[in-house]
Amino acid sequence: MRKESLEFLRKLMETPSPSGFEERVQEVVARYMRQYCDEVKTDVHGNCIGVKNPDKRFRVMLAGHCDEVGMMVKHITPEGYIYFANIGGVDASLVPSQRVLIHGKKGATRGVVGKKAIHLMEAEEKKKVPKLHELWIDIGAESREDALKVISIGDPITFDAPFTPLLGDLAAGHGFDDKVGSFVVAETMRLLARKKVSVGVYGVSTVQEELGLRGAQTSAFGIDPQVGIAVDVGFASDYPDANKKQLGEVKVGSGPILHKGANINRVLGELVFDVARKKRIPYQVSGEPGRTGTDAAAIQVTRAGVATALVSIPNRYMHTTVEVVSLADLENAARLLTFTIEGLSPRMDFRP
Repeated sequence: MRKESLEFLRKLMETPSPSGFEERVQEVVARYMRQYCDEVKTDVHGNCIGVKNPDKRFRVMLAGHCDEVGMMVKHITPEGYIYFANIGGVDASLVPSQRVLIHGKKGATRGVVGKKAIHLMEAEEKKKVPKLHELWIDIGAESREDALKVISIGDPITFDAPFTPLLGDLAAGHGFDDKVGSFVVAETMRLLARKKVSVGVYGVSTVQEELGLRGAQTSAFGIDPQVGIAVDVGFASDYPDANKKQLGEVKVGSGPILHKGANINRVLGELVFDVARKKRIPYQVSGEPGRTGTDAAAIQVTRAGVATALVSIPNRYMHTTVEVVSLADLENAARLLTFTIEGLSPRMDFRP
């Protein structure tokens, strides 16, 4: 991966973006896309939109959501301990003993999720998975008043887990779901910058996907595209105990996942497959019998309907602090989208 692209990815991963609080990471996305787009704007919902050929009537929307799962401050005890609720699908079994960051008006405050020592636990307690509302964060405050000097009710909380290179081209971290989607969309806009295409391209870093595909719904309504392609993560099945009968055969590093099913326009979907084959871009296939849990689901049913496709990045350990992806898969996804858009024409008919 080129040095500037890797630095951009690292910056995305280092910038917190819990659903509903994505402003800081969108500033990072906007700065990057301004180098390569004709215009960059942010809508009232917080979606960051980079545009190439804004005067074209045939519009293509690319969407990768920048928000990650996190938590929110709900209560502070007289002793200064903090109780919290989840933002999105947080796995309660992974939260105890995690390091966290609470993002207040004065900046981030470090804390840890406390847990009773195993020496003090009864046998039944050891078998129990704690509920989120039973857990607490310790920031070292001596009282509620002390805690309120740096945090407040409603502040977002993220896990303090760094971007970590692994062997080969793999990397681990929290929030790859779906900062890699925003990354691939921005990289596609970079690759398209010097290319001549006959359609308008709208690269969107969407918000609040983890709360119900909200950013994709509002941005797609505003853009009113004829074609929409979502970029998200997909479940890898190349680790111990993965159920391949349920997930299929998906390997990290073997190329982006292309999808077939009701959420995928058949004409557009086959076009993406054809481009991957002709350009010798490695890819994997997943069947989606119904609605996907991605921005593609919201884009497809916007206004009178949009020809929609989905490109996914294989991801191990989704919604943990150690999600694992391949940098080569990100690059190949951006190349695939670039070649696909180069081949689009306003004269195409996407009716199945």
